[in-house]
Amino acid sequence: MPQAYFISDAHLGLGSREEERKKEDHLLTFLEHISKDASELFIVGDLFDTWFEYRTVIPKGFHRLLAKLDDLTHCGISVHYLAGNHDYWMKDFFDDELGIKTYHDAFDTMVDGKKIFIHHGDGLANGDFGYRILKKILRNRLNIKLFTVLHPDIGITLARSSSKKSRRYTLTKNNADDNGMLKFARQKIQEGFDVVIMGHCHQPMMKELGTGLYINLGDWIAHHTYAQIGNGKIELNVWRQ
Repeated sequence: MPQAYFISDAHLGLGSREEERKKEDHLLTFLEHISKDASELFIVGDLFDTWFEYRTVIPKGFHRLLAKLDDLTHCGISVHYLAGNHDYWMKDFFDDELGIKTYHDAFDTMVDGKKIFIHHGDGLANGDFGYRILKKILRNRLNIKLFTVLHPDIGITLARSSSKKSRRYTLTKNNADDNGMLKFARQKIQEGFDVVIMGHCHQPMMKELGTGLYINLGDWIAHHTYAQIGNGKIELNVWRQ
């Protein structure tokens, strides 16, 4: 039976070249495995630790992973990519070159008869007040336009510096069971959603909330976790190969 898979927070580019090569290899084996039965793949933010896309330039690296995602779409698998707080600055590369549907804001979908709400999770935690202000600044269209004036080598270096600060904040402040995130998930379930899926806090969790289910996808740095929905089952698994 066709399956839908969900991953988030790989933060490719975070570590040393050797570390990231191993992480990319790990993701590639996962993507090859799911290509056998996947109907959809949802990337729920922060696949890359930094992604700032210029009109004619994208960040260097991870071409094997990009090629594999392109292969999945050519095989008829629908790939969806929700921007996170580290890879928000996407333009049209993923849509136009790889056939991936991109989203800059939370969205909902139907999977295996379940109504699913998908949100990266940034800005929802109780401790995220400062970040919510920063988020408005970083996503301001004028600020993004001004940033593109910088040479890509300078712009991407600055983006990586900002990314490191944001990641340290996330790892120290946010928890999968944070009241803010749970409150948001519970509200969406009360609105009629069956499952609420998030990432961002890097801590895997699957928890029943009333009539629905809250899933936090964890990450591909320490946990290598993914959600799988299909054939009447909803699972949060660990990729160990």
